[in-house]
Amino acid sequence: MIRTKKNTQTFNKIDTILNVSISEDLFGVKGVPDAILTADWHLRATIPSCRKEEFESAQWKKIHFISELQRKYNIPVLHSGDLFDIWNPPLALVSKSNLHIPKDFFTIYGNHDLPQHNLELSYKCGIFNMYTAGKLKLLPGLHWNQEPESMEYSLTLKNRKILVWHMMTYQGKKLYPGMKDSPAASIIRKTNADLILTGHNHQSFVEEYKGRLLVNPGCITRQESDQAEFKPKVYLYYAFDNTVEAIILPHEKGVVEKADDVKVKEERDERINAFISKLNTQWDSTIDFDKNIERFLESNEITSDVKEWIYKALEK
Repeated sequence: MIRTKKNTQTFNKIDTILNVSISEDLFGVKGVPDAILTADWHLRATIPSCRKEEFESAQWKKIHFISELQRKYNIPVLHSGDLFDIWNPPLALVSKSNLHIPKDFFTIYGNHDLPQHNLELSYKCGIFNMYTAGKLKLLPGLHWNQEPESMEYSLTLKNRKILVWHMMTYQGKKLYPGMKDSPAASIIRKTNADLILTGHNHQSFVEEYKGRLLVNPGCITRQESDQAEFKPKVYLYYAFDNTVEAIILPHEKGVVEKADDVKVKEERDERINAFISKLNTQWDSTIDFDKNIERFLESNEITSDVKEWIYKALEK
């Protein structure tokens, strides 16, 4: 169930990236929430081609806002993967993340967090660095490329079973022809968890089935030119009645260049995207290079060895 209260948000004019004011009216429809649900932060030191210099400031404003939510209620933050945009983020970015990440932060490994998308290499990545520094906790969730099998949940919260899973799911029609990923309506029937928190799809939605929920929070920063109108959000979770409430994160309009306005594209992306669009496939290429690769691998029978070679090549 999704709560429908209108939220009042007050944001002071920001002189520094950490000066965010949150009105008291923002929090909760009734009682105190039990967790903050979020996903796909994709923290990065570079500026996306669809954004300008304001991106770095916008990125940390959102992290600070979520940290303020956590401090307000002293509740855990549950994150469903892809904390960083690349598995080996610069040391300066990791250090800054250590300073600003919310307290009681729980996460799993997403595909962007893992070298060659390989869980066995997780000891090399930025998340593992923060874990060993005691800045976050790793959940026994379903990391990228893992299936439920016998796992029913990652943690319990006030007797509610919660499964945290980084995987592609969606609502409505398939995102592209030939897509093999399962819709949210199917995923929610696979386990007995009261709440399934998913990541990977950068859109926000909530699926409900017989009182159980699947929440896909979506990304918190807009890093692609087709997200100009997207409203980044997190969800407050109430274990008592297994409901969530969407909280829109502070963001500015007009700072994301739309697809037709993007002037600069990396030469490599242009060449490979042009190549992929001419392949004998049943799906349409997008403006996003990584998505094109994922769709290509999903729509074609590619061996794991070849996939690993592709991921290694991409990292170079």
